[in-house]
Amino acid sequence: MEKSLILALDIGTSSVRASIFNDAAEPLRGMSVKIERTLDTTDDGGSEIDADEAFAQVVAAIDALLEKSEKLKGEITHVAACSFWHSLMGIDAKGKPTTKVLGWADTRSREYSGVLKKSFDESETHNRTGAHFHSSFWPAKLLWFKNERSDVFEKTAKWLSFSDYVALKLFGTATTSISMGSGTGIFDIRKCKWDAKLLKALKISPDNLPEISETDSTTFKLNKTFAKRWPQLAHAKWSLAIGDGAADHIGSCGFGKSGASLMVGTSAAMRVAFRGKPPAKIPDGLWCYRVDRERVIIGGALSDGGNLYSLIKQRFHLPSNVDKLLLSREAPDDLVVIPFFFGERSTGYDENARGAIIGLTATHDGIDVLLAAMEGVAFRLDDIYQRLKKVVKITDIVASGGALRDSPVWTDIIASVLGEKLLVNDTPEASSRGAVLLALETTGKM
Repeated sequence: MEKSLILALDIGTSSVRASIFNDAAEPLRGMSVKIERTLDTTDDGGSEIDADEAFAQVVAAIDALLEKSEKLKGEITHVAACSFWHSLMGIDAKGKPTTKVLGWADTRSREYSGVLKKSFDESETHNRTGAHFHSSFWPAKLLWFKNERSDVFEKTAKWLSFSDYVALKLFGTATTSISMGSGTGIFDIRKCKWDAKLLKALKISPDNLPEISETDSTTFKLNKTFAKRWPQLAHAKWSLAIGDGAADHIGSCGFGKSGASLMVGTSAAMRVAFRGKPPAKIPDGLWCYRVDRERVIIGGALSDGGNLYSLIKQRFHLPSNVDKLLLSREAPDDLVVIPFFFGERSTGYDENARGAIIGLTATHDGIDVLLAAMEGVAFRLDDIYQRLKKVVKITDIVASGGALRDSPVWTDIIASVLGEKLLVNDTPEASSRGAVLLALETTGKM
C-alpha cells in the first residue's frame, strides 16, 4: 500500500512525460504517460513551439496520468519537475505570450554571438556566467529580438524560460529556480542572481526577468482553476522545475562527486556535479550551471547525437536492424565524419561550424558512414571528458539515453574512445528520478 506519492514531470523538447514515484524514488509500474512532440523548424534556423500549445501538452500529460492513477492507494503529496534548459519566450504585462518558445537549437540569433564577443571579454563573462556567447543562450537571442523584432521586444514585459511560463499558468507567479536561471547565460553563477553587466548592455532590468526563488525548498500550490481540475493535486506541494541535464545527472549518478554522467539522446552531453563553489577558472569549452544553491554542474553538450544517427539512417535508407549490421564492421580508418550537422556547442561554440563527411569513396556504404559518425561523436565526448578531468577526479562514468539503449554498439565505441568502462544505466526515467530525488532531499525524506 502506497502512502506518500510523488508526481514527476519531465518537460523536454521531444516529449512531455508524467510519472508517479513512491517516496523511495521508485517509479510505479504502469504509472507513466508520454506525449511526443517536435519543435517546428524554419528555413532561417528557427526551432520553436507555440507556448500555449506546449503548456496544453503538459496539462494533457497530467490529465492522462491522474486518470490512470485513480485506483492507486496513496496521496500525491509532492510534484517534482525538470524542463529543457535554455528556452526563451516573452510575455506581455497581462501574461500573454508575445513570442513562441525558442529552443536551444534556434540559431537565428547566431550573428549576435559575434557582436557580444566584440563588446565583452568572453573569457571573463564565461567565468562569471558559466556560458560562452552562443545562439543557444539568452544574450544573443535577446539582442536578436531587440534589433530584428523590435515591436515584439517593446511589448514584452518579461522574458521567461518555458518552465517559468508553466509556473505562471499553474501558480500565478513567474518564478524560476536557481537551476533554470543558471542555464540562461545571463545569470551570475557565483552570486546566484541575474548578471548586472549583461542586463545593462541589453538594456533590460531584473523586473523584465522571472523572479528567482529565494530558497531551494520553496514550494507552490495550484491556483483555483487547476486545483479544481486536479483535486488529487490540490494540496500537493509543487517544486519549481530544475534543468533537465541536472535532473538526468542526479537520476543517473546520484549526489556523489566522483561520478560523471554521459547521455546520448537526441543530443549528447557529459557532466559532473558536486557540492561547493564553481571552479576559480571554468575550463574553456565547458559550461557551468547550478543544480541548486549548494551544488554546481559542469560539462559539455553536443548538438549532434541520436538526431545524427537517425538522419544517416534515413538518408542512406538503412534497415531497422542496423545495429546488428554494425556489429559486423569496424569504423573505416579512411572515413571521417565531423559531427556538426546540427551545429556546434561544446567545445568550440562555433556558430559557423558545419558537419562533413571526409574521405567518402564508391566503396563506402551507409553502414560505414554511420560508424564513422558514431565514432565522431565519441571523439567530441572525449574532448569534454579530458577537460572535465581537470575539474574533478572521475572514477565512474554512467551512460544513459535512448540512443545508447537503442544501440549497444555505440556504447562500446564511446567506451573504446574514452578508454574507460561505461556503467550503463537502463532506467528510462532518469531525469524524472533526479527531480524526485531532489524533491525528497528538500522535504527531508532522504
